Amino acid sequence: MEMIQIPEVSFGAIGPEITLVVTASLLLLLEVFGNDKSRDSLGYIALGGVLAAFGFAYNMTGEPWIAFSGLYSVDNFSTFFKLIFLLATGLTILISKKYSDSDKIDNGEYYALLLFATCGMLVMASGADLITIFMGLELMSISLYVLAGFTRDRLVSNEASMKYFILGSLSTGIMLYGMALVYGVTGSTTLYEIGTAVSAGGPNGSLLTVGVVLLLVGFAFKVAAVPFHMWTPDVYQGAPAPVTAFMSVGPKAAGFAALLRVMAEGFPAMKDDWWAIIWILAVATMTMGNLMALVQDNVKRMLAYSSIAHAGYLLVGLVAASEMGVSAILFYMLAYTFMNIGAFAIVAIVAKKDERRLGFADYTGMGYSHPLLAVSLAVFLFSLAGLPPTAGFVGKFYIFMSALDGGYVWLAVIGVVNSVVSVFYYLRLTVVMYMKEAEPTAVPSAPLTFATPVIVALVVSVLGTLWLGLMPGDYITFARSAFLVF
Repeated sequence: MEMIQIPEVSFGAIGPEITLVVTASLLLLLEVFGNDKSRDSLGYIALGGVLAAFGFAYNMTGEPWIAFSGLYSVDNFSTFFKLIFLLATGLTILISKKYSDSDKIDNGEYYALLLFATCGMLVMASGADLITIFMGLELMSISLYVLAGFTRDRLVSNEASMKYFILGSLSTGIMLYGMALVYGVTGSTTLYEIGTAVSAGGPNGSLLTVGVVLLLVGFAFKVAAVPFHMWTPDVYQGAPAPVTAFMSVGPKAAGFAALLRVMAEGFPAMKDDWWAIIWILAVATMTMGNLMALVQDNVKRMLAYSSIAHAGYLLVGLVAASEMGVSAILFYMLAYTFMNIGAFAIVAIVAKKDERRLGFADYTGMGYSHPLLAVSLAVFLFSLAGLPPTAGFVGKFYIFMSALDGGYVWLAVIGVVNSVVSVFYYLRLTVVMYMKEAEPTAVPSAPLTFATPVIVALVVSVLGTLWLGLMPGDYITFARSAFLVF
């Protein structure tokens, strides 16, 4: 009887993951056994764990290496994404502090779930095996199902959690079936061995194609690509605003990290089969996202559809499937982290307790009543629209250039047209802030309140959005060092 091969253990390869798990476990213990003073520090302890994990991840840049007998890859590609995940988590923790206090969800399990979800994302970025990627995906997803419904006294939050759970479970089943077909055809779940078998031309072509399509369907759900996007606006609207900020960046980046690695290492020989599917997904996603965002009166739903459109822009880089395309996706995700989390941080401030102020009208005159807050939101909106000199402009320019470089001229043209369309609904909110006055009969609302952690998050987000737009060179160079070969 053949003995089971036990993979070698390399703790150095999972230093960031270990740090997050230990911190999350400590938070749970402090929630149960700690006093009131220790519970007040839970958010800062979580932030400390994220910063420590960030340091571990940053030190992993350099020569790539494989750990756990080929199951786990440590390279600049995974490191770049890990830094994005940890940045998004740190900013989310900062904007959660005031929100959690007012809505009474400042619990250890809230921050622990954020860290567990982040740990799952780290595993997805480094997974060199379909089973490893699936384990990371489930750790992330289960944590997010709970976080989406964390404000249990709000019916819309419970509904969001249930919808996300049901549709997420369905997409997971589809993805697992695809993995099973790929394993049945190639005899392996390791991406390198799958790629070798596919390149040799031995596997059954039709079954393998079905398996790849099912994998793409599962990943399309995770990145909110059309037509697998229907959960996004309802879940984003119902989830607590900081959780929505986190979900709009972290899981999307994790989905793209896993999708890029699977396609680049497992199925580069089948590019002629899957590029057309990605092309159609990219066009449908950015077009539908922008058109639906045009008719929204709820700022949270507008940003949700905007998030769908940005997934379409990112898919353009995958269609290119080149060094420029992959590095463009990496840079764009970094820029998107700053501008989208910053925008949702302001939504959380304006929405207040129970999130009753989510309409465009609630931002009327904010340019005069809260000028710094309005300027910050304008910077994020301009960046999301792709206007210079912001990070969004550089990101979209890089993405569309990768399409042109790959010969996909019409795809680049469609992307530019969609970007122009998006300017309308982003500027619409800016017009409300600066060019409209509140109705004289309106009942004055309570003044907006700010907490120091939220201010820090906003400052970091604004500076990141502007800095990446003005001085993108070093970050693009880092992104180019992190590319995968198709």
